[in-house]
Amino acid sequence: MIDLKEAAYGYGGGTLLSEISLRLAPGSFHFLTGPSGAGKTTFLKLCYADLRATSGSVSIFGQDAAGMSRDEIAHARQRMGVVHQDCEFLDHLSLWENIALPLTVAGRGSAAQDGNLNDLIGWVGLGARRDALPQELSGGERQRAALARAVITDPDVILADEPTGNIDWDMSLRLLQLLVELNRMGKAVVIATHDLALIRAAKAQVSARVLRIKDGRLQLAGADL
Repeated sequence: MIDLKEAAYGYGGGTLLSEISLRLAPGSFHFLTGPSGAGKTTFLKLCYADLRATSGSVSIFGQDAAGMSRDEIAHARQRMGVVHQDCEFLDHLSLWENIALPLTVAGRGSAAQDGNLNDLIGWVGLGARRDALPQELSGGERQRAALARAVITDPDVILADEPTGNIDWDMSLRLLQLLVELNRMGKAVVIATHDLALIRAAKAQVSARVLRIKDGRLQLAGADL
């Protein structure tokens, strides 16, 4: 679904990522680790065409990202669920309205979708908070809401950038379980994280490939995890 071949990205005369090759197959589960500033977020942005590779190629659902129009990128992103690190929401909209926003933008609002949305909000454990405003939510509630918003369009790929970075361990495990369940439904999942304990916890639940960005290159992580 997403195929990177010798992809590189640099700016300001420097190179952040180089010789990145990875194929994200349907139903695969990947962890991406590495220190802060290594390029994890940049890698994810290459995957959903928020950035263009400065060399090599990135193919998204069979199309070369370098040649995709804005409309084609928008259409491809409807098949992706992205959980951003900062969990941005519109403060004047309720949790329910924020989660429904991708459907509203895509013109897919309907009574049936309303039912699906209620089911999804219940699935992430936020049924009692559907009318709350973003500023009234805890960190864990915001992260679960961000995941619900990312998957409301029934994407094929889920890209999560440090989804447990600002929540406690119990809530991290809850969020991990939700992502594992999505993977069991056939979704490809990529989680960028520096939390090695989370990766260890996941290994008992799912067959995950663990990758590390080191010195700008992608490599299989060792057994030290």
